[in-house]
Amino acid sequence: MSSFQKYYPRMRELADYLLNNPELGYKEYKTSEAIEEAIHEITPMVKVEHFCNTGIKVVFNNHQTKTIGIIAELDSLYQPGHRNADSETGAAQACGHYTQVTIALAIMNELVKNKRIGDFGANLAFIFTPAEEFVDLEWRKKQKAEGKITYFGGKQEAIKLGVFDDVDYCVSVHAIGEDFERRTIEINCDLAGFNFQYFDFFGKASHAAFAPEEGVNAQSIATLFTTALAFKRQQLKNPNQIRFNPVMIGDNTESINVIPDHVSMGTDIRYFDVEYAQQLMKQFNQAAEGCSLALGGNFKSETQVGYLPLRSNRDMNALVKNVFLRNDKISELIENRGYTMAAGDIGDVSYLMPTIQIGYGGWNGTIHGSDFKLVDPIFVLDIFPEFVFNSILEISNNLNKIRFYHRTRQEYLEQLNKMGAEK
Repeated sequence: MSSFQKYYPRMRELADYLLNNPELGYKEYKTSEAIEEAIHEITPMVKVEHFCNTGIKVVFNNHQTKTIGIIAELDSLYQPGHRNADSETGAAQACGHYTQVTIALAIMNELVKNKRIGDFGANLAFIFTPAEEFVDLEWRKKQKAEGKITYFGGKQEAIKLGVFDDVDYCVSVHAIGEDFERRTIEINCDLAGFNFQYFDFFGKASHAAFAPEEGVNAQSIATLFTTALAFKRQQLKNPNQIRFNPVMIGDNTESINVIPDHVSMGTDIRYFDVEYAQQLMKQFNQAAEGCSLALGGNFKSETQVGYLPLRSNRDMNALVKNVFLRNDKISELIENRGYTMAAGDIGDVSYLMPTIQIGYGGWNGTIHGSDFKLVDPIFVLDIFPEFVFNSILEISNNLNKIRFYHRTRQEYLEQLNKMGAEK
């Protein structure tokens, strides 16, 4: 019986605990405590570093020149309709992050119990990161205003704090939100980057029946702006790799017979080409200005920086494929999807260094939905962790086959500033 099989009951116990104790980003206190307890069960004397209150980092020094980071995400998302949701916060494990934790711990257990660190051609850093889900934004805005965080994404904040300074390659995993008849993994899938833009349109209130000529209708400006963005879609370069979705936000408190003098809108912009996204955001501002001038109003806008796109490293994924071809427990490999317009702050890590995200099935329902659930725990908590262990081993001993790059923390922060982050 392998160490992964022996460790499975403990990982099932921990997975059930995390499933039933979901926490939103930067608030994963019970999750972090449970992980640290599990780490000390595996190796009581190991040094545990803390960051961002809930983040955890553990380094196994193999006296090598390079370090591979193994990332697991701590947080849940807001999905109050999920059957395992927290009744007070609405947090729910509807994205499968809790199994990322058990996968990382199972790898650590094998590393320690069977004294495997010497088999690796790199040092290993286990990094448990908070706040991947871009939710709970009003609370995070307050935390930012109070100087407690700078960025809404946990990996962004960790990068700023230097957590990744001594890491050269990163391996992450993520649940695939699809049903599969056979045990399935995925490689070579890039993720989009995104930003949010907020627009406030201002007009002039007046009596809609008695003196409509005295008013400037902010709702009409917003409608004109929505139409402008709809026409903008005709001019997009690579339209299948751009998404934006303008929506009205906030509460409408105007009376029906009053010309509205203020309307708030927001849109995301999802992209792969950073420079092109910057151009589009400028053009969105130009459209907002033009629509406001056309009807005699004005506007203001604000940019909220999201995540950078994930460029999943093809050289590292080729090594993962080698492991797949030698394995007899996982049936299917998806390697040709290319990209998805979903996003994650693992993209920010990929800006710094060669990074991959290996997808894994074993679920059904809709990812991020109220019905998302684990249906193949043996695969996700036993078989897949062993596969990831062997993949990291393969990568570590073939670093010469990977085209290497490493951008600095300062270069990364400058890139976020270009996208609209505060300096």
